[in-house]
Parts: sequence; structure tokens; C-alpha cells
Amino acid sequence: MIPNKINEIEQVKKIRGKTYHFLRWTERWTKTDMIYLTKGGFWLTVGQVISSLSALILSIAFANLIPKEVYGNYKYILSIASILTITTMGEINTALTRAIARGYRGTLIYPMKVKIKWGILGGLSSMGVAIYYFTNGNIHLTISFLICAVFLPIMDPLAIYNSFLNGRKLFKVYTRYNIISKIVSTFITITILFFTKNLLLIIFSYFALNTIIRALILYIISRKYEFSQEKDKEIISYGKHLTTMGIISALAGQLDKIITYHYLGAVELAIYSFAIAMPEQIKSVFKNINTLAFPKFSEQQEKEPDNNFLKKIAKYIFITVFIFIAYVISAPFIYKIIFPQYTASIIYSQIFALSLLAFPSGLLIMKLQSKKEKNKLYKFNLSISLIQIVLLFLFLKLWGLMGIILARVTIRFIALFLGIYLYIQKD
Repeated sequence: MIPNKINEIEQVKKIRGKTYHFLRWTERWTKTDMIYLTKGGFWLTVGQVISSLSALILSIAFANLIPKEVYGNYKYILSIASILTITTMGEINTALTRAIARGYRGTLIYPMKVKIKWGILGGLSSMGVAIYYFTNGNIHLTISFLICAVFLPIMDPLAIYNSFLNGRKLFKVYTRYNIISKIVSTFITITILFFTKNLLLIIFSYFALNTIIRALILYIISRKYEFSQEKDKEIISYGKHLTTMGIISALAGQLDKIITYHYLGAVELAIYSFAIAMPEQIKSVFKNINTLAFPKFSEQQEKEPDNNFLKKIAKYIFITVFIFIAYVISAPFIYKIIFPQYTASIIYSQIFALSLLAFPSGLLIMKLQSKKEKNKLYKFNLSISLIQIVLLFLFLKLWGLMGIILARVTIRFIALFLGIYLYIQKD
């Protein structure tokens, strides 16, 4: 028995050794730390698979259990809430991840309190939106935005633990808690959808459920890891800069849903939401690369040669071409099987999938964020946001819902080319 055990151990060591050498060999082509990417990427990929499956199951439930109009209203409310969440200074999370990756081990409580304090403005703004709809006689939207007002200041700030885990490269822990969160929230949400089609109950469950889950995880993280009482003012300062430059960007990012709802209606918004759902889920897989890259970028004291990084970008785009082709071919079958009520979304979804080719723009911006290139980041966010706002209104007027899709695709390619330009631009 013992010799057999020794042989098994030796075999495992050989496999690990061959895998290690293979990954190092591939670095000649990828120009990337493949050992780091594989270790961290494994756990993030596992988490993303679970997250994507949860999103798929949830989408099927929404598509089959509630009317299109209810779903359209639901997406509209979350879009407005997403804009109001700007006040919670979400980019403090980015600044915190950067600081932790560079060796800072300060407390999470101080930046979280700052986020909550500013988030109260978002809560008050949501009350203002509720008053607007009350004066217009829409009770459902009135109560919905009152619910938002209660939870908005605290729901997002409670998720600050993700910045700590990513900054420390604790991707396994990060994945474990996110898997638990996704499974629990998906199960409870579907249970609620089985028993009610009431918009108010669905909205309340969304906010209450996410707030409770995040509070519990934050409590566990705070008990498991020790934090210093040191207050790094630079985190708040840099976080405010990133948030300020992202205000128009956040508005532009939700504008497609808002104008679709107001000009085309709740049903059209539901069709649009399902059209972009699958490509956005595919894109979210690529976000794992961004999550892994940011701590690495932040650690680097010297700027990576422009040519090396741009070669990586070109290779990523080349890979996404095959993913795009596969999706366009398979989309009709996917929608007819799992989203039969939304076959009208197929053509829109196939066209929107073109935007996958431009996903490396996120890596370029993350590179600039890690180096605190504030001026370039301001230029990027302001330019892209303003162009997106103009294109959305112009294309909507010209081509309706198809115009919204074309505007989204166009702006992503503009973002890619502008990101490349700013990256290679000398100060």
C-alpha cells in the first residue's frame, strides 16, 4: 500500500511539473504570468460559471413566470437605482483594491462609513423620484422608489469586502462567498416569482435579500481577518476622483434602458434586456481577466512596454472572434429553447454580440487606473459618456430599438480605440 501511495504522489508531482513547464512555455506567446493567471483564474472561473448559471436560471424564471410589462418595469427601476448608487462612491472600492495590492492593510470600516454617508444622498434622491411618480399617479413606481430609498445607502457599501479579497488576491475566498451569495439569492428569488407577480414584492425582495447577504458576509470577513485602524486618506481622495469622472459614465451606462422604457415602453425594454443578456454574460467571463489583472497592474512599479501590452490586447480580440461566430450561430436555438417568449430578441442579440470584440477596452482602462492616470481617465470617461448619450438619442430616433443596439456596439468600439490611443499617448 505504501509503495503505491508513493507512486501516486510521484505521478502527481510529475503532472504538476509538466503543467508548470507548459504554462511557462506558453508565456512566450501570451507575454503574461500564466501561473498566476491559472491559479487565480481557476477560482474566478468556477465562480463565474456558477454566477452565469444562476443568471441563466433566473432569466428563465423571469421569462416564463412574469409578464413582459412587469419585467420591463423591474429593469427600469433597477436602472434608476443603479444611477443613484453613484452617490455611494463605488470607485472607492477600486482605490481600496489598488492600495491593498500595494501593501496597505487598513480597515474596511472607515471607507465603508464614507460610502454610506454619501449614499444617503442617493436615498434622498430616490425619495425625490418617488414624489415625482406620486404626483403623476403611479403608485407602483412611487412605492418601488421608496423601497430603493431605504436600502440604497447601505446595500452597495456592504459589499466592500470584495475589494479587500481581490486586493489580497484571495480569489478562492472571494469565489466561495460569491457562490454562496448567488445560489441563495437565486433560489429565494425564484421561489418568490413562483408565488407572486407583484412588482413591489419582487423589488423589495431584491434589495432586502442582497443587503442581508452582504451584511452577513462582511461580518464573517471582519471576524476572520484582522485590519489595522490606520486611515488612508489617499483611498478616499482617489476613490472620489474615480467616482466623479464616472458620474456621466454611469448615467450613460443606464440611459439605454431608461430611454427605451420612456420612448418605446416596458415591453420593448423587456425584449431589449433579454437581447443583451446572453452577450453580457459572456462578457462577464472576460471580466475575470480584469479582476486578476488589476492587482498585478497595481503592483508594477515600472510601466510595461507599450508593445507587449498591446500585443496581448490584439490576441484577446482574435480569440473573441471565434466566440462571436459561435454565439451568432447558436443564439436562435438558445432563445427558442429557453426564452420562447423572447424570440423577437434574437436578431438584436446577434448584432449586439459584435460588442464582445471590443472587450479589451476594460483592460486598457484598468491599466490606467492602476497607474493613477487621472487626466487620461477623465478624458476617456467624459468623451465616451458624451458620445454614448448623443448616439443613443440619435440612433433611437433613426432606427428605434435596433438603433439602441447599434449605438451600444458603436460606442464599445470607440471606447476600444480611444483606450488604445490614451494608453500609448505620452504625457
